[in-house]
Amino acid sequence: MTEIAGTRWVITGAAGNIGSELRSALLERQAVLVSTDIRTITPLGPQESAARTDLADLDALVDLFNGADGVIHLGGIPNEADFHDLAEVNIVGTYHVLEAARRAGVPRVVYASSNRLTGLYPSGDQLTPDMPPRPDGFYGVSKVAGEALCRLYADKFGISTISLRIGSYEQQPASAREQRTWLSPADAVRALIAAMTTTEHTTVFYAVSANTEGWWDLTAGTAAGFVPRDNAVRWSAPEHIDPDVPQGGAYATPTYSTDRMRR
Repeated sequence: MTEIAGTRWVITGAAGNIGSELRSALLERQAVLVSTDIRTITPLGPQESAARTDLADLDALVDLFNGADGVIHLGGIPNEADFHDLAEVNIVGTYHVLEAARRAGVPRVVYASSNRLTGLYPSGDQLTPDMPPRPDGFYGVSKVAGEALCRLYADKFGISTISLRIGSYEQQPASAREQRTWLSPADAVRALIAAMTTTEHTTVFYAVSANTEGWWDLTAGTAAGFVPRDNAVRWSAPEHIDPDVPQGGAYATPTYSTDRMRR
């Protein structure tokens, strides 16, 4: 698939920051969208319809996915939480998305993974997507499971799955860590469009801007058609980070996980 105009895509988690930015960009490119979330969504134009759907409802997802050219799965808990909640929403929810795609005959699923899947690597390491996961918390663990499910559905059931390890999505970088991990809104759209249109059957790449001090190899993204244009140095000179400090920063501390466990 190389063209977006006229194709029909379902976006889960469409009410979020990335989903809202992507919807506008895709509608400008004449895509037909079905945008869904557990929150109410107001369609942005005649080419978009909205549905309030829970990832726990497999049958509803199958109905929603029928006739779609692809699914962009942005939905889920977006940060650290109790593992039971993450397992139910991020792991089982992703299974439901992939299984609904299989049942509905959807050829491609684009999965929003996370850089937090490798957040316990030291800041002095340069990472490639094929290195073993070292999640910085239970949220990162849920993304490891999501990527594994994507690979299973690609290898076993023939669905094209493209996983993006999304960096720090912000209007501008606000910390030394974000100077390395920043993903601008414009580059986020570029990464997702590349994932939608690439000729790759299955791949994983870091969705991050072309930051001078970046930690992650961009070769896999380039192969998939993602060429970031923004750079955190536009905002400020890079600050020093101890090479032994985990890339996850505060996310990698024990209390960041234990404080969010159920008591």
